[in-house]
Amino acid sequence: MSQLPQQPAEGPVPTSADVARLAGVSRATVSYVLNNNTAVRISDPTRRRVREAATELGYVPHAAARSLRAGHSRMVLLPTANLPSAPLHRRFLHGLESGLRHLDYTVVQYGSLGLDPDDAARAWAELRPVAVIVPGSVPLAPQGIAVLRRSGAKAVITLGPQPVPGAHALITDQRAVGRSAVRHLLERGRRRIGVVMPAEPGLALFAGARLAGARQAADGEALIDELPLRYTEESAAALAARWRTLRLDAVFAYDDSYAMLLMRALQDAGIEVPAETAVIGADDSLPARLLRPRLSSVRMELATVEPLADLVDRLVRHPGAEPERHDLLRVRTVHRESS
Repeated sequence: MSQLPQQPAEGPVPTSADVARLAGVSRATVSYVLNNNTAVRISDPTRRRVREAATELGYVPHAAARSLRAGHSRMVLLPTANLPSAPLHRRFLHGLESGLRHLDYTVVQYGSLGLDPDDAARAWAELRPVAVIVPGSVPLAPQGIAVLRRSGAKAVITLGPQPVPGAHALITDQRAVGRSAVRHLLERGRRRIGVVMPAEPGLALFAGARLAGARQAADGEALIDELPLRYTEESAAALAARWRTLRLDAVFAYDDSYAMLLMRALQDAGIEVPAETAVIGADDSLPARLLRPRLSSVRMELATVEPLADLVDRLVRHPGAEPERHDLLRVRTVHRESS
């Protein structure tokens, strides 16, 4: 009977003491170097020697042990549930994660789909994060904030259209997107405006706010008609087939992806853009600029007085501060051929 080849036994897990012996320094120096502690002056050659020894031994600091010594972790938890894939959100996440890494934090994304607000908060609290940044698509209640604070979270921050009592708030008021789009269409003389409402899960929070903004901008000057649409060619074609019966002269299509989908379906159905129907999206994405006609769009940018990572770090270092509110979203319409 053949035997499987014997696997080599794993050696002992390297420790900071092993690194210290190999580098010829104290364990405290190893801790200062590998935890990027700048409070103690250590020469560059010594830092280099410690890092080379750690690499040779395959040693990495123990995050849980470091958290126990410090009394808290350096983890910033970002719960996720149907986060939109828009360029603005990708830029937000990239900038936040990059900035926090430079400040020696670790950003951990936590899948929260299917958890109710209380269970979600308890699940996050089990990881003992030092801060939690909760997107608007993830539910959070005041009692959940209390659970997180009791578990050691020094900053609980919400990211969405509305603040939650007891938490710091990064406000992204999506109504501004709908207002900007419809004001642009009104300026172009359009008075019967459709607003696309995506049928995909996770977008209702954003779509509803954009629709509310569109209605605010119309303010009796134009008719606003809701247009449910799935992100499929079949759904777009079905809507385009009955377009002339709707008697609309413009459409705000939620974002550039839906605008491109619908505009192609309208053109396939013989609807001239913009002669019969003006079309505008949101995100100002590069593919939208390559269409013919080029797509008008609402450009969205994040605007804060200080970098987001610095803001999170400041809130962590001053945990007793009153909840702060920061408006993040700045919008402007980019006019192109489609409107």
